[in-house]
Amino acid sequence: MASKQYGQLTQDDVDHFLTHGWIKVPSCFSREAADKVTADVWTRLGMDPNDKSTWNTERTNMPSHKEFLASDFAPKAWTAISDLLGGEGRVGPHNRTWNDALIVNLGTPEGEGKVVTGNHLPEWHVDGDMFVHYLDSPEQALLVIPLFTDIKPNGGGTFICPDAIKHVAEYLHAHPEGVSPRFTPRKDNPTFEPEDTLKWFNDLAASMPPEKFVEATGEVGDVYLLHPLMLHCASNNMLRIPRIITNPAVSLNEPFDFNRQNGDEYSIVEKKTLKELGQERLGGWKIAAPREAVVPERIRNWRRMREEELKRLDELKNKANAPVAERVAPVA
Repeated sequence: MASKQYGQLTQDDVDHFLTHGWIKVPSCFSREAADKVTADVWTRLGMDPNDKSTWNTERTNMPSHKEFLASDFAPKAWTAISDLLGGEGRVGPHNRTWNDALIVNLGTPEGEGKVVTGNHLPEWHVDGDMFVHYLDSPEQALLVIPLFTDIKPNGGGTFICPDAIKHVAEYLHAHPEGVSPRFTPRKDNPTFEPEDTLKWFNDLAASMPPEKFVEATGEVGDVYLLHPLMLHCASNNMLRIPRIITNPAVSLNEPFDFNRQNGDEYSIVEKKTLKELGQERLGGWKIAAPREAVVPERIRNWRRMREEELKRLDELKNKANAPVAERVAPVA
């Protein structure tokens, strides 16, 4: 049962988030609802679900074609998001929708049957490739992971590293001038040119023992809600059972505030950040440079991919609408 203070979260949920930086909200949407979102995924990919030889990419971050209100699609998750961020009124209006920008992990023939521990994965990162990062950045207020397929252990679920939140928070606290999406300090990349490196994140993950990593497993409809500074990474899908998730952004109307006069007004996310810094408030801290947007290469790739997906979807639609004589091969 939800506590009187929150719409969805229990006190156990709050305590878990303050300790580990994440919670899993179960059964937020139905399998039928998930199936509607993923119905065209194989056509969009240009692959055959029954022929692994056509699975020519390990992981695909797909562009979106349709969107829907999160509060309608997954009301439990949306209420929990609002609880974590201090109320629905703090959530930016442009981030109240989810979409079908599916993230598909099919694994590889080389990785099938092979266990790869978290500290040996190569693509660790903190989300937010579209803005200059500060400790209080409002653009990425939570990391949200809805599960559109069942995900078993070692089945390609997102790996997270809760113990790394402290290191990420301390680094951003020490760089009020801002860092790039790849965490390069402003002085080393003043114009925030695109960077082909995840070294800062991978080095941090490599320093952690294997038992410090958590794999986001669960059933269709489960939704993971994670602290925005959570270090995470796609994992090896050794089972090669298709894994499908999305990663909808949640932003705030205003930056996080770590110096509220009334401590009861801190959001749960703000409390977790302050806890990792060992502070009750940050009275003298403020950003030392303007907030800036960054145009990620991902957007350019999505534009190209979307055109290719639309072409395949149109071809399938035209084939389905063709006269029977054109669709059925003549009998020899």
